[in-house]
Amino acid sequence: MPVVDVVNLDGKKVGQVELADAVFGAKVNPHLLHEASRWYLRGLRAGTHKTKDKSEVSGAGRKLWRQKGTGRARVGSIRSPLWRHGGTVHGPKPRDYSYALPKKMLLGALRSALSAKLAEQKLTVVDAWSLDTHKTKALRSALDKLNGEKSALLVAYGENRNLELASRNLDRVKLVASNVLQPYDLLNHDLLVLSKDAVARLSHTLDPERTPIVAPRKKLRPRPRRNRQRRNKRLELKKPVPRRKRGRNKRCQPRTIKLFAGPSSLKRAWA
Repeated sequence: MPVVDVVNLDGKKVGQVELADAVFGAKVNPHLLHEASRWYLRGLRAGTHKTKDKSEVSGAGRKLWRQKGTGRARVGSIRSPLWRHGGTVHGPKPRDYSYALPKKMLLGALRSALSAKLAEQKLTVVDAWSLDTHKTKALRSALDKLNGEKSALLVAYGENRNLELASRNLDRVKLVASNVLQPYDLLNHDLLVLSKDAVARLSHTLDPERTPIVAPRKKLRPRPRRNRQRRNKRLELKKPVPRRKRGRNKRCQPRTIKLFAGPSSLKRAWA
């Protein structure tokens, strides 16, 4: 395992820390670094570009002159893309440029970027980000004592209000948390400054052989068993619905016509 000196904000050595070989001593994969950087930059794009086509630009829709007989080229609208102030053909439309990157590729790119920083001796571990004030001048002097470069990436674990306020006004200095560290940020800055807690967190999170934490499953409420006797009794109470008898149509019933009244009436029926 590689061993790195731990210094305080004054640049004095206060101890040593062992870095995980699987995280800080992995083989650098340039392809993963390229894919992770491309994925990160694509996610930053707003995608709000827009051009107006023929139906959206300003202008009337009438035909400027007749089709034949003028000697001029035929034209149907002043908003034609061939004309000045006309519509744009195949212009950009609003879209989302982000895409999904496999988690294993992102973690592999982080290991490669951290290993490259350690191999180039551009990785510094500080004991703690203990700033007495939120002034930018105090942090600037501390970074100068830590072999300050043109740009620096500060990685902290936990909330630190003084560090957040002091670092946001420094040019080419960026503060990120250990759980949102990106390979692009590591490649875009010269010096990487990690706190001791952040090193322990990254070693645990990026370890490829660590066992994943399985969340306990929620116990399901047992389904109550139905009482068979109650069910049978409920079925007995249900009376079968009688089928509706289909009656003959009244218009098909035979009609009776009374020919004459009397005790002995003669009736004739037909359908």
